[in-house]
Amino acid sequence: MTDTLILITLLVKLGVAAAAASALARSRTFQRLLFAESRTRGQTMALMAFMLVPLTLGVWVRTKVANFQAADISFETTILLGLLVGPVWAMVGGIVLSVPAIIHGEYLALPFNAALGLAAGLLGRFLEMDEIWSFTPFIDLSLWRWVRRNLIKPRIDRQILMLFLIGGMEVCREWIARDLPKPTGPRRLFALNTSNWGLQILVWLCAPMVVGITLKVWNALRIELKLEEQKRLLLEARLDALQRQINPHFLFNTLNSIAALVRSQPELARELTVKLANILRALLKDHDTYVPLRDELKFTDDYLDIEVVRFGAHKLRVEKEIDPRTLDVMVPSILLQPLIENSIKHGLEPRINGGTVTLRSRFEGEGRVLIEVADDGVGMGTRPASALARPGAGIGMKNVQERLDVLYGNLAHFNIVSNPGRGTLVSIEIPAIMPE
Repeated sequence: MTDTLILITLLVKLGVAAAAASALARSRTFQRLLFAESRTRGQTMALMAFMLVPLTLGVWVRTKVANFQAADISFETTILLGLLVGPVWAMVGGIVLSVPAIIHGEYLALPFNAALGLAAGLLGRFLEMDEIWSFTPFIDLSLWRWVRRNLIKPRIDRQILMLFLIGGMEVCREWIARDLPKPTGPRRLFALNTSNWGLQILVWLCAPMVVGITLKVWNALRIELKLEEQKRLLLEARLDALQRQINPHFLFNTLNSIAALVRSQPELARELTVKLANILRALLKDHDTYVPLRDELKFTDDYLDIEVVRFGAHKLRVEKEIDPRTLDVMVPSILLQPLIENSIKHGLEPRINGGTVTLRSRFEGEGRVLIEVADDGVGMGTRPASALARPGAGIGMKNVQERLDVLYGNLAHFNIVSNPGRGTLVSIEIPAIMPE
């Protein structure tokens, strides 16, 4: 090959490596297999298949198309398998990658790839995974950091060790391909070589660059997935905290009511104790984000039964207008209790004669469900928006609104209509998700 063609081949090879790494990274299955902390044998074989099938095809293309030698990145792939999967699997992968080359007459490809996989696997065992993922193709910067650090206190830099070992194995491959006697026909081992020493150095450095580029592409994805996982965990923690909020005054008042009923109405005290236990169990257990509306109504029934006893049946009345077809719709758990608590505490309790809490549900258009909590209490002021700004009155509503924003985004509608002296209506419109 001419020097110009070799230079073009090196540039195309870097592009092939980046394209192959990016294409593999688009697969969710490949992502899950590549970044798994531990893999079963079947998962390891699946990961190997993802990498070996297209890249073995690249070796075959190189043997068939003389001027497209950039398609063969089997050397770098074997090294990647050794670093990421282990020596044994890397040897197997190297052998698979050598099959098209052997068919082409390059008989040293199999033992060389097997030895390369073993060496890369042993190197991977010596390194930490973070050191492997942080390996950079910007060789000049790595060398400069290494020189700067070692001028002060000499030490072994594993990143530089990776660089020299990968480059050294490429030098060995080029030496074997160049100096061993060749039979008539294809050479014993494929390698790019040239009499131009400057260009030959670029050939040797191309292998670390290909390995580094591939690791950079996958490491960027790994960091992105870690950030997504952190966001997911933070979101789950936030939702969990919102779901488990309970007004301590409700707990203390309920316990006081139970204590007052123990002697006069022990059976009612027992029922309240069971209902309070149900509420605490629902708040403290690891529950699902979504529950059927019928289960959510059971939870609010326990809460309302306690409140009716506390306030008296003459002061707190409960009405329901529930469409039976909506009972199986999945809704966020612990959704209605904060709204009902807000209605009782800030709408009905200040009123001398108490009032009524009404729960409604119905389908609203195609694929939407409307849930309402209404009361005929004192209202929340002249502006409905004051419900979220009024100290103490808006905690439950802000809780619900935040959860709806987190779970549904713009697909959920949360609305408050309040008239002074006439009551408040809180409506929630969400997608009607049915259980599978």
